[in-house]
Amino acid sequence: MPVTLYRVDHAIWAADAQVACGLSRIYADAPPDRLPQPSGVFVEMHLRAGGVFYCARFNARLLGAVAARVDDEEWWLSHMCVRKTTRRRGVGSRMLALVAAAAAQEGCVIRVHAASLMMGDQLLLSRLGYRLVAGGDHFELNPLPSHGGH
Repeated sequence: MPVTLYRVDHAIWAADAQVACGLSRIYADAPPDRLPQPSGVFVEMHLRAGGVFYCARFNARLLGAVAARVDDEEWWLSHMCVRKTTRRRGVGSRMLALVAAAAAQEGCVIRVHAASLMMGDQLLLSRLGYRLVAGGDHFELNPLPSHGGH
């Protein structure tokens, strides 16, 4: 399945009804205890707060998404979800690999708070090369050569 990465910010979400619908469908498939608000509210609040979503796209359809807070040095990821109908097909792994490549291109480190992860999420991140940092509060994928700062 040739999945591509699609970045959604507030302007794209507000202007494209198909994108808004796709994100709503993705997060409607998330277990309710994994989102801080109902799916539609979660998506809108995250985007209005300046966050973005990195989405797995196939044939112009959004199949999965991960919420991100992006700055010049690091990307904090949260709330990854893949549509129920496409789970167990590598969409989530491919999406995270594409996000890692995009972050590396920008010279950024990727971080994920450990407290918000279920065991399956932690195993997926470990398999993809993320490491739990010394304090154990977050996972990190540093695609940059080590230079002490990260």
